[in-house]
Amino acid sequence: MVTAEDIWAALDEVPDPELPVSIVELGMVEHVDAEGEVPTVHLIPTYTGCPALPMIERDVHARVGAIEGVRRCTIQWRFEPPWTPDRITDTGRAKLADHGVTTPQCGHADPKHVPLHTSAIPCPYCGSSQTRLDSPFGPTRCRAIHFCDACRNQFEHMKPR
Repeated sequence: MVTAEDIWAALDEVPDPELPVSIVELGMVEHVDAEGEVPTVHLIPTYTGCPALPMIERDVHARVGAIEGVRRCTIQWRFEPPWTPDRITDTGRAKLADHGVTTPQCGHADPKHVPLHTSAIPCPYCGSSQTRLDSPFGPTRCRAIHFCDACRNQFEHMKPR
C-alpha cells in the first residue's frame, strides 16, 4: 500500500524548472491524500501566472505515477493559503543562496505586516550588506535583481509575494 511518505519522497525529487530546489523545498506542496490507487497532491503555485506550472504538473504526474501501487495521481492547485517565501525550507534557502538567489526573512510575508527594512539584503556571494536594488524585474515575476557594491556581483532576490 502506498503511504503519504512514499508520495512526499517522490515529490521531493520533482525539481522546480527555474530554481535549483525541489517543489517540496520550495514549499509548493500543501497536502497529500494517499488513499487508494489514485492519490491527490495539493499544490500551491508561487505565482498564479507562473509559466512553469504545466511542467511541474507533468513532473508530479510522472514521479508519483512511477510509485508501485499508484495507477495515476490527481493534482489540485490551491490558492488558499497563498504561497509565501516563508514556506521555503531551510535546505531550500541554502540551495537558493548557493545559486545566488536570496529570500526574504521568515515572518515578513504577512500582507497585514509591513516590515521596516533598515539594512540591505546581504549578498549571497560575499555576505556584504553593501547591496542595492538593481531592477525590480528579474528573470521571472517572483524575483528581482540586486547588485553588491563590495564584490560587484548581481544576484536575484525572491519577492515577498
